[in-house]
Amino acid sequence: MSTVIQLRASQSEKPIVQGGRQAKEAYRTREYLTEAEIERLLEAAGKSRNPTRDRLLVLLAFRHALRVSELVDVKVEQIDLKAATIHIRRAKNVTPGIHGLQGDEFRLIRALLREQPNSTFLFLSERKAPLSVDGVQKLVERLGQAAGFAFPIHAHMLRHSAGYALAGRGVDTRTMQAFMGHRSISNTVIYTAVADKRVRNIWGK
Repeated sequence: MSTVIQLRASQSEKPIVQGGRQAKEAYRTREYLTEAEIERLLEAAGKSRNPTRDRLLVLLAFRHALRVSELVDVKVEQIDLKAATIHIRRAKNVTPGIHGLQGDEFRLIRALLREQPNSTFLFLSERKAPLSVDGVQKLVERLGQAAGFAFPIHAHMLRHSAGYALAGRGVDTRTMQAFMGHRSISNTVIYTAVADKRVRNIWGK
């Protein structure tokens, strides 16, 4: 019996991934940012070395609930400036969709296109190559530090933030499923369950 206890104790002391990341809980207590925190992140992005690109990157990822792979894959041809829309190509064989662009997104897109007039991809590195997934991850981490967050953040949190923000505004689950590109609605109800105001305010009745 003592041997089994010692074995379990030694196993619990090992990192979950040898030489890699530990459990998510070791890094952060939640997987999303509030809308106020998104504003702080945007403010920090506006003070970066590439303010137009970085503000637009945060806005598009949040407003359109983009996965990092979808974000780096956005091409200029997907944007219709006349209609103020963007064609969203979803990963994981999910049906694509067309999303409207808000005024601040539209202005940033036009400014970025003026800075890089012949680019195929929307988001470029300083070397004028398409941003990689790893490049976006590191960029968002740096912006989180610049924004003064007391916890580390990662790029996928922007997608989660969109889900919780939409649920908090009362958007119905089926609409959210289509907007976020979920194949299964079970992935969508996670947001609505956490944001359900009936549960949040149950003691206030």
